[in-house]
Amino acid sequence: MLDEVERWLARRSWSVADRPLGRLLAAKKNTTVSVVLPALNEEETVGEIVSAIRDGLMSGPVPLVDELVVIDSASGDRTADVAAAAGARVVHRDAVLPHIPAVPGKGEVLWRSLMVTSGDIVCFVDADLRDFSADFVSGIVGPLLTEPELQFVKAMYDRPLGGAPAQGGRVTELVARPLLNLHWPQLAGFVQPLGGEYAARRSLLEQLPFPVGYGVELGLLVDALNLVGLDALAQVDVGTRRHRHQDGQALGRMAATIYRTAQLRLARGHLVRPELTQFERGEHGFVPRNHQVDTEERPPMREIGEYAARRAA
Repeated sequence: MLDEVERWLARRSWSVADRPLGRLLAAKKNTTVSVVLPALNEEETVGEIVSAIRDGLMSGPVPLVDELVVIDSASGDRTADVAAAAGARVVHRDAVLPHIPAVPGKGEVLWRSLMVTSGDIVCFVDADLRDFSADFVSGIVGPLLTEPELQFVKAMYDRPLGGAPAQGGRVTELVARPLLNLHWPQLAGFVQPLGGEYAARRSLLEQLPFPVGYGVELGLLVDALNLVGLDALAQVDVGTRRHRHQDGQALGRMAATIYRTAQLRLARGHLVRPELTQFERGEHGFVPRNHQVDTEERPPMREIGEYAARRAA
């Protein structure tokens, strides 16, 4: 590990317990905080997450969170109804910047969320988390309130798989961590580089391109490093993350997308074939299935006319 990263780990890695809620409320002052949940068919979990945030961080005379928005990514279940009933403002993905046709993908939803939120700090939380604690939000928002030089904070946590501790995050360990260690060794200290829980200043996010698919976490992390430097990044231990796990083939598609995101940032020259072939056993043997790898990225939000006009108003 680079000496720079060892020093960073000592200075920029904390626990949620290091910043009690009272300290954060005192530091908040006029800073506004938006929490965004990207959601696709998450009716089983989204309501509990929304309720935990509202009860723990939006009640009382001085709320930590000013705005809680669920961006529904064309769900086929009751995700939108459940989220609204729990107290979130629900916005459909296709209603945001409707003149730009939406494409499937998590990063697409996160990018569009900047257009319909207003907080100085934007906090992203996945909508499939179980046994959710509001510490996930206060933990990663906290350093941005108390350390003005920080720009981007990721959550770190244990990720159990079944009954085995620390066995989740398979794409992280097999793809993302090797890529980061080899090509961006300054980021080798991040425990959960692909984790979906992170907070950043709007002034940073609006300058970054957003990969439209599962490469968004790696893309934002690498681009934030290049734009503001390692010392403006941090991570906070929020405990244990439990969520729905993907099957092996879905993980393969995620891995290909993440590799593609990294490859674009490494060269911008020769491009690998943006397609992944996987196999399923059929009646007469293995059948190849081809899947396109997400290659599109959305430009920095500040380059979108409607966003610039809204900010100027």
